[in-house]
Amino acid sequence: MEKFFETLMYRSRWALAPIYLGLSLAVIALGIKFFQEVAHLLLHIWEMKEADTILVVLSLIDISMVGGLLVMVMMSGYENFVSQLDLSGEEEKLSWLGKMDSSSLKAKIAASIVAISSIHLLKVFMAIQHTPDNKLYWYVIIHLTFVASAFAMGFLDTVSKKSN
Repeated sequence: MEKFFETLMYRSRWALAPIYLGLSLAVIALGIKFFQEVAHLLLHIWEMKEADTILVVLSLIDISMVGGLLVMVMMSGYENFVSQLDLSGEEEKLSWLGKMDSSSLKAKIAASIVAISSIHLLKVFMAIQHTPDNKLYWYVIIHLTFVASAFAMGFLDTVSKKSN
C-alpha cells in the first residue's frame, strides 16, 4: 500500500506539465502585446513626445523581462519538478538549463520582480505630473518591499547554505 501511494505521489508531478505548457501560451500572449506596442510606437512616432516614446520603450523592456521570467520559470520548473528536457544534440541548449535548482530559481525570480518593479516605478516617475502624491508614495513603498524581500530571501539562502 505504501509503495502505491509513493508511486502515485511521484507520478502526480506530471499534473504540473500542463501548467508549464500554459506558461508558454502566456509567452505567446506577451509576444503579441509586445508587437502591438511596437506597432503603436512606429505608427505614432512622429506625433509622440519624447517622454511618451520613452514610456513605450520602457513598456517594451517590461514586457521582455516578464517574458524572460516566464521562460525561466517554465523551463526550470519543468526540469526541477517534472522531468529533464530531452533535447537532441542538434538543438541549442540554454546555458542555465539543468543548472538552476529551486533555490537559485527563487533568487532569479526575486531579482526579476525587483527589476520589473524598477522599470514600472521609472514609468511612474516619467509621468509624475499625472500621478497623485498618495499613489506615488504607495508605488515607492511597494517597490521597496520587493527590494527588501529579495534581499531577505538572498540573505536567508546564503545563511542556510553556510549552515549545511
